[in-house]
Amino acid sequence: MQDPRSNRERTEKTKTALIAAARALFVEKGYAETSTPEIVAAAGITRGALYHHFEDKRALFRAVVREEALAVAAAIEQATPDRLTPRQALIAGSNAYLDAMRIVGRTRLLLIEGPTVLGLADMKQLDEETTTLTLKHGLEAALGHGKSTDIPLDALADILSAAFDRAALAVDAGGNADRYRAAIAHMIERIAD
Repeated sequence: MQDPRSNRERTEKTKTALIAAARALFVEKGYAETSTPEIVAAAGITRGALYHHFEDKRALFRAVVREEALAVAAAIEQATPDRLTPRQALIAGSNAYLDAMRIVGRTRLLLIEGPTVLGLADMKQLDEETTTLTLKHGLEAALGHGKSTDIPLDALADILSAAFDRAALAVDAGGNADRYRAAIAHMIERIAD
């Protein structure tokens, strides 16, 4: 009888290899130009193993994008310890977002390929579970923890998230990250006032 732990470990090892191989290929070639035979060859597994773990290439892509979004959210969480004021946390979180998006290929995966392959609704849901959720909590704290406000926080979080995404795209294209950090900090200061 096989140890169930070794089966779980083998399963996780296979999924990790698939996600890593797929990520590298999606970044290098793009989703449309990457084939499943290439992914399984790069991962060193069989095509049957791919389909055992993922319904199709799109499901594997979603897993890659989810890991990227979770990594960005973790970077933001790490950069915003409880000792910071809400305003400081929003600025530190926005800087952490820009830094996390500088990982090679991340902007392409999350901001270009993700919406194209998965659609805006899926990407919005993923954002709501990761970075936008963190942003909403920061805005609630900065604007007064549940106090009556005329500002619709969901809409404000969407608008700020779009601004952060645009800044990440600009930095990825060679823009000066410090200038975008300064502009975002100014915007947050004005909102928090």
